[in-house]
Amino acid sequence: MSRVLSPPRFSDPAVFGRVAVLLGGPGSEREVSLQSGQGVLDALRSRGVDAHAVDGVPALAQAIVAGRFDRVFNILHGGDGENGVVQGLLDAFAIPYTGSRVLGSALTMDKIRTKQVWMSEGLPTPRYRRMKPGDDVHAAAREIGLPVIIKPSKEGSSVGISRVFEDADLAAAVELAARYPGELLMEQMVEGDELTVAVIEDIDGPRALPSIRIVPKGAWYDYEAKYVSDDTQYMCPGLDGDDEQRIQALAVDAFVSAGCSGWGRVDVMRDRRTGALLLLEINTAPGMTSHSLVPKAAAQIGIDYAALCWRVLEATLPQETAAR
Repeated sequence: MSRVLSPPRFSDPAVFGRVAVLLGGPGSEREVSLQSGQGVLDALRSRGVDAHAVDGVPALAQAIVAGRFDRVFNILHGGDGENGVVQGLLDAFAIPYTGSRVLGSALTMDKIRTKQVWMSEGLPTPRYRRMKPGDDVHAAAREIGLPVIIKPSKEGSSVGISRVFEDADLAAAVELAARYPGELLMEQMVEGDELTVAVIEDIDGPRALPSIRIVPKGAWYDYEAKYVSDDTQYMCPGLDGDDEQRIQALAVDAFVSAGCSGWGRVDVMRDRRTGALLLLEINTAPGMTSHSLVPKAAAQIGIDYAALCWRVLEATLPQETAAR
């Protein structure tokens, strides 16, 4: 089980200066990001932080050039919020920000290359094929073995994803995923428990929070189940005893090997037949809506929503900063 995180290093909100909460943007996850951002904004303000909403990267760039902000809480889901673009911009102006740096952000935004890194490190992940235009999807599905998942390699929130059980349904799944930028990923569909593990930077390095096992009312955890339905059940911790320790350790290993830092969420499947844990992806700007998972995991160890936002923002301050 997760031991309790170290106490917060700071109590004075003035230490953060003027904070931009980056949200919204033009991408497919805009509405979710607006919900997450409003929650973070309200939480930081409730703790006395001088926080202000900024919608999208162009508006942030103008504000940074004008010297309006001291640091950024990045809750811009997907696209330039998680692919290294905003991270590079802020690095160029030496503005601290939440979440992973350029490398970890860019890598984990690409599900295919994240899997390649994990495999090189000996970490478990479902079988997959990278699909290029003109590739024989039927041959790929035979190689992996139906059922399969087909999804865009650079989208989140279950956007563009299909579960395919029959060969005849492959073409429609490819057509849907191809509407979004990036390559297509065909992946072995693991039947079993869907779990997620939040990872937060602590004084002595990244720490896993208790896992969550997701039990949707429908067949799988799609966009509706994630952000709309109140019927989805969340079991926290998601596993017991040694299994819980094992999934937490795996999540930290996956997080570190992908070059991540600050905070994030690692998604994992447990094969119903074998009990094997298999890594799916990492979210470097996880959802913070009323349905989101990281706040649920933090609450399990006594950290409420506002305190969680404080802890994430606190990671933008150097360890040597004097506490106050």
